[in-house]
Formats: sequence, C-alpha cells, structure tokens
Amino acid sequence: MDIVLLVKAAVMGVVEGLTEFLPISSTGHLILAGSLLGFDDAKAKVFDIAIQTGAIFAVILVYWQKIHSTVVALPRQAKARRLALNVIIGFIPAVVLGLIFGKMIKEQLFTPVVVASTFIIGGFIILWAEKRPPGSIRVEHVDDMTVWDALKVGLVQCFAMIPGTSRSGSTIIGGMLLGLSRQAATDFSFFLAIPTLIGAGAYSLYKERALLSMADVPLFSVGLVFSFVSAWLCVRWLLKYISTHDFIPFAWYRIAFGIVVLATAWTGTVVWAE
Repeated sequence: MDIVLLVKAAVMGVVEGLTEFLPISSTGHLILAGSLLGFDDAKAKVFDIAIQTGAIFAVILVYWQKIHSTVVALPRQAKARRLALNVIIGFIPAVVLGLIFGKMIKEQLFTPVVVASTFIIGGFIILWAEKRPPGSIRVEHVDDMTVWDALKVGLVQCFAMIPGTSRSGSTIIGGMLLGLSRQAATDFSFFLAIPTLIGAGAYSLYKERALLSMADVPLFSVGLVFSFVSAWLCVRWLLKYISTHDFIPFAWYRIAFGIVVLATAWTGTVVWAE
C-alpha cells in the first residue's frame, strides 16, 4: 500500500472525527480536504462515508452507560422505550429522502463552491438561533422529548443532505429552534447519528462494492482508526464546552471559512476540484 495514500487516509480520518459532531459540516470539510489532497475520486467518496463509522463508535463509547441502561430498561421502563422510539422516528426521514434524492444531490451539489456557500448561510442561522429568548426552551432533557419533537428534528436533519450544511448543526440548532435545550438537542443529535451514519456507511459500502477489494482494507482501516480517536476526543470536549458556552464561535468560523473558500476559488488562488 502506498504510504502517501495512507497518510492521506489518516488526515481525512482526523478531519472526519474532528468535524462530524461539531456544527461545521464534516462532509463539507472532507470535500474541501479531499480536493486539496487530490483524494476525491469515486473510491474516495465511498471512503468518506465509510469512515463515519469510526466516529460513531466514539459516540457509542462516550454514551455507553446511557445506551446500555436504555437497552436494558426497554422491557420495563416507558422512558427507555420512548427514547428508543424517538431515535427510530427521527431516523426515518433521512432514510426516505436519502433514497429519493441522495444520488441527485451527490451529482449536482458536492462542489467546493456549494459547500462554501452553505457554510456561510449556516453560520448566520446559528447566530440567529443563539439570539432566541431563554424562555423558548420547552424540553430540558433528551428523555422528555415527545414523538413529535423527534420527528421534527429528523426532518430538520434532512437539510444536512446538502453538503456544507452539517448534520450535527442541523439537528442541534434545529432542535434548539424547536424548543430543546442546548444539552437535549446535542444529546439527541448524537443518538440520532448512530443509526443514521452506520446506515449510510453500510449502504454506501454495499452499493459501491464493485469499486472495492481486499487491497483497500489498510486504507479504510487507517481512516476508521484516526476518525475514531479524533471523534472521541472531540465529543468529550464538546460535551464539556456546551455546559458553559454557546455555538456563536462556530458560526463565525463557518462564515470566515466559507468566505475564504469562495475568495480563493474566484481568484484562482486555490484550484478546488469540482
């Protein structure tokens, strides 16, 4: 296996892990990083989706106690059954709309300019969401969410099909706008990510299996490992961060980064691959 290719896989894994659960779009960063590294062919696109599984394993590890206690309590505790049902309901819209529009979106919208534009738009939406009055919070804890709350967050998650929007950003900020506390929205976003990203990874690997061979195992393994480690560090940091901070710094990061990408693309300073 080419050492340079493994280094690229490691870099992409770190990018995935650090950005998957922050409201800054992992897909957008992977498109831009892949463009700069020349790691953007058909196999690389499968790789980008597959290594999300490494990031999800990090979430499962961080939330293992909550996940385990919920599963164990399913037969006897209504609260546990409600949380499990909410995750399933929140997952369904992404499956349906992904199957209908996924191919078209990948063919038409997976470009650096689209990513940069949605970075900027998403940044202003975060700024707007953070200015909501404190009294608008209806749900303080993820266990208190209703089925309708879960469905609405699941529908909002579908905006993340547009690259650069951010799945975490859509669900967390969308949840906050729908009346969830920052903690509840973040927790549900993480729980919802488990079936969503595992399902997307498995589906992508199955659909594009003709592109892959056993020779690709080292490449994907490196990406998964680096994605897992960086995501584990990021999730632990984020859970501490949100207890005392808002998401405004991420909004300004999105806006600034989007402007840089657009400026370099228009001036030709950086030749972003289409």
